[in-house]
Amino acid sequence: MLTGEYFPNIDQKGRMNFPSRLRDELGERFYITRWVDKCLAVFSEKEWTSVCERIISQSFSSTRDAQRQLSANACLVEPDKQGRISIPQSLRERAGIMGEVAVIGAMNRAEIWDKARWQSQCEEMSDDLYDDIILGLNL
Repeated sequence: MLTGEYFPNIDQKGRMNFPSRLRDELGERFYITRWVDKCLAVFSEKEWTSVCERIISQSFSSTRDAQRQLSANACLVEPDKQGRISIPQSLRERAGIMGEVAVIGAMNRAEIWDKARWQSQCEEMSDDLYDDIILGLNL
């Protein structure tokens, strides 16, 4: 499971050091794509295949837009020897990512956020709301 919170910088060419703990879990190559809440999702190759299979198994009429957007915006990346990855400009622009970013582990995926947006998202999650969500999961 992918966990943790990291704050690397991204340069003007779209390169960033991807956290080694997450790289270890994701494998040598992984997929980055557009995601919900104006962030990017990062999936291992195995998890990407699983996500695609789950979407394809559902009604095409209800999933066609998701199929198109996830696939059209997906890119396979391979960290270099320094652990850097390159994020295409189109994905960076869509997610409003420049300069400081937040990379978080989100169980079956990692997410890449603009750091200020991530911090705002965290501030919006009050302790009471968090408690209600966790308790509602019946863990």
